[in-house]
Amino acid sequence: MFVITGGAGFIGSAIVWKLNTLGHKDIIIVDEGKSVSENKKRNLAPLSFDNYIDKIEFLEKIRGNKIKDIKAIFHMGANSSTTEKNRDSIIENNFEYTKNLAEWSVKNNVRFIYASTAATYGDGSRGFSDDEKVIPELKPMNYYAESKQMFDMHALKNNLFKKIVGLKYFNVFGPNEYHKGDMRSVVLKSYQQIIKEGRVRLFKSYNGKYPDGGQVRDFVYVKDAVDMTFFFFEHPEINGIFNVGSGAARTWNDLIKAVFNALNKEPVIKYVDMPESIRDKYQYHTQAELNKLRKSGYKKNITSLEGGVRDYVVNYLVPDKCLEKGDSVRS
Repeated sequence: MFVITGGAGFIGSAIVWKLNTLGHKDIIIVDEGKSVSENKKRNLAPLSFDNYIDKIEFLEKIRGNKIKDIKAIFHMGANSSTTEKNRDSIIENNFEYTKNLAEWSVKNNVRFIYASTAATYGDGSRGFSDDEKVIPELKPMNYYAESKQMFDMHALKNNLFKKIVGLKYFNVFGPNEYHKGDMRSVVLKSYQQIIKEGRVRLFKSYNGKYPDGGQVRDFVYVKDAVDMTFFFFEHPEINGIFNVGSGAARTWNDLIKAVFNALNKEPVIKYVDMPESIRDKYQYHTQAELNKLRKSGYKKNITSLEGGVRDYVVNYLVPDKCLEKGDSVRS
């Protein structure tokens, strides 16, 4: 039995899709109970799985050893809002919950792969190395990143990285993200703006090293992120913390132009003022170092920004559909 927490969410439902394409239906999805959104339900509609369990109920079942024969736990569930103001709530949801699942998994010899985040790198001034020695030096800039950093530190101090895998996801985009609200990727946001207004709004730059729209990010297509994630299930001998990204820094302008090109339209971009509340916390550059991932044995090619955006827009956004279990791994 595979367990995917946050399984009705973005990366979680994409992992369910991946398992389905490989013929697996022996899946337990753990997510919000009765409060689960309609868009999350939509993510799951085309997929096959055995059971859906509320996240609190699942933790109780785990503590009571009421679920047997688990092959692996893909722990993708979290409050991923970078603007969350309730620190206690996000620490409980992201740190304490992860700690409980990880300790149970290690004790019961169950493969445990969890989502950390590139947000732990803060402003990027300390680089983007996934060497475990770097973890204590990082300075997250919001409660979400802090909660993830707390568990990374817990795993480091307690030698859990000898038995579990943490994945620092960079800017993941792709199907099944409608439910994410303000945390949706800029690909989806820009597509919706283009359809409605014919143009896209981007923040102006407040750093002289970067022109407007020239701020850069490591954008990674969700199908690649899932392939990288599943690699660690297939190789239980490999443990530690790893970056999940494309390894390439691309500008917001590049991203928006790729969306326009996928729609066969000329780019129209309007640069707008960045809210003062986030100017001091804004990241101008992210780029995943992938040497550690490659040295571990991951050999697949990574989809280009333009290729990922085109697949997402043409095959999912335009027809307005979610990932389906019959889809190929790469369209």
